Amino acid sequence: MERNIQGSLNKVSFVSITIATLITVLYFLQTPKASIPPSTTQKPRLRFPNSTCDSTPRRYLPLSKKNSRLWSSKSWMTQVSSFTQFFTQLHQMGLLQQHSKVLCVSAGAGHEVMALSKMGLEDVKGVELIESLPLVSRANPHNLPFSDGAFDVAFSSHLMEALYPMWYAGEMERTVRKGGLCVVVVDECGEEEVKEIASLFRQSRLLGSSNVTLNGRRVTRIIMRHKSY
Repeated sequence: MERNIQGSLNKVSFVSITIATLITVLYFLQTPKASIPPSTTQKPRLRFPNSTCDSTPRRYLPLSKKNSRLWSSKSWMTQVSSFTQFFTQLHQMGLLQQHSKVLCVSAGAGHEVMALSKMGLEDVKGVELIESLPLVSRANPHNLPFSDGAFDVAFSSHLMEALYPMWYAGEMERTVRKGGLCVVVVDECGEEEVKEIASLFRQSRLLGSSNVTLNGRRVTRIIMRHKSY
């Protein structure tokens, strides 16, 4: 009797294995409903990067197209217009000429560089820790790659954000010729603060200061003239 029971169990096991095998084969042979039909046009396959360090070439917009989009934006044009008004005032004061050589320190994306260029100044250079070509080149504001007295005017609206303001001011001063100008813009402040900022420029004398509007905020413009010996 035990043999009959064992035989029955073996038969049941065999049948179960056979059914399971058939179901598995049919599962792999059947096309899932979610699959893409063979007639569907295949899109080109893009390899997903293995990591953030993957060196696979990626598609980037050419620099000219990137700049075209940036320079045509409302924000860009508004800031350039504000800088144009700012420098036009210096021109009207007789402190900025068409032939002036101007250095813009910590120029960001280059709004002030474009403003000066649009005013007709041919020799304008902008520097920043991160370049924004073609308007701004890469350079350390605390160690400018220019010879002594190379410019007529040095301008910056980021002096007070410098890690070492005295070195920063010293480099602006060094690159300006004797009799040239160092012009800085800081948050609106009083007479005592103006004198403290002007004292950073040890080889220059305070020419004047005034409160003006730049890029929608009130600021203080400080002008120093490099001493002539």
